[in-house]
Amino acid sequence: MALLEIRNLTRRFGDNTVVDNISLSIEAGEFFTLLGPSGCGKTTLLRMIAGFDEPDAGKILLDGVDLTGVPPEQRVVRTVFQNYALFPHMTVAGNIAFPLEMANTPKSEIKQKVDEALEDVRLTGFAARYPHELSGGQRQRVSIARALVTRPKLLLLDEPLSALDAQLREQMQIELINLQKEVGITFVYVTHDQAEALALSHRIAVMNKGNIEQLDEPTRIYSYPRSRFVADFIGTCNLFDGTVTQIAGDTMLLDVPGMGAVKALTVAGVQVGSKGTIALRPEKIQVSAEIVGGVPDENHFDGYVKELLYMGGVTVYIVETEGGVRIETLLANSAIGRPRFFEVGDTVDVAWRVDAGHFLSETGYV
Repeated sequence: MALLEIRNLTRRFGDNTVVDNISLSIEAGEFFTLLGPSGCGKTTLLRMIAGFDEPDAGKILLDGVDLTGVPPEQRVVRTVFQNYALFPHMTVAGNIAFPLEMANTPKSEIKQKVDEALEDVRLTGFAARYPHELSGGQRQRVSIARALVTRPKLLLLDEPLSALDAQLREQMQIELINLQKEVGITFVYVTHDQAEALALSHRIAVMNKGNIEQLDEPTRIYSYPRSRFVADFIGTCNLFDGTVTQIAGDTMLLDVPGMGAVKALTVAGVQVGSKGTIALRPEKIQVSAEIVGGVPDENHFDGYVKELLYMGGVTVYIVETEGGVRIETLLANSAIGRPRFFEVGDTVDVAWRVDAGHFLSETGYV
């Protein structure tokens, strides 16, 4: 049995359905992420799990126990907020000890538990400091320690790293992964940051307009999106709309306006005349100065570099075909003494294998 089960959960605000009949299960020890744009319902779903908001329909079961009507303080669930929510007049030790005191934990046990929580988040020696004496990352770690000190079955994290700068956020991501492994507590994490979700999670639920578009492992969601929304929202993706004109064995042809015939892998359920989209990640496209052709398992299109964006380790190239279609690709800047390979205006050939593109039907992934 799963640790957390959400069954047909719905939440409305007036005529607006924010969470629409969602069902999912989360296993014990899992790092599970709710990912989506602002307004998709992910935070509302988290608030209902925490008990800060009540659903209009459905159930939330923790270890088989229905949490409907159970107040937040009586749930074996703790929440870490974006703004830390620390008491400024209390020391680090006082902040962490607070939930233990509210639970009438014997004073003889509190110090040991606080010390263990500080060790968990690598803040041993910071017990006597006040929140204003800490960095943003340290304050967030105190917030996490306070949530973990009672050893809840479930830790909810609502955009906990969004207030941190990029370098500190990356460092905290690594610390969160290690911490979750060490304490073994189930994490349910809310974020709108796709890269963060891919880096942290065992599984991700991609949400859109109150629904789950796809629930899967990060590699599956990135490489095999099940809808146009997921393909477009997760990372960067070229999306070529077209109509299937031919199916021959493992390969089918699509007529894409501005490009012509594009090869893709044949997928079950698709027929000649079916409309759909080829989703193609930039890193799966090869760019070369020489116009190449005749390779049976590759697509080749010639064009010129319309724009480029130098990003240090890689350069993003926007290549425009003769038909006016823009194709985004990227190359690692690995050549010694040469920061990038092409300049704006250069003629290039772009190519990708037939199995590099991912076909999406008009109704989603086939």
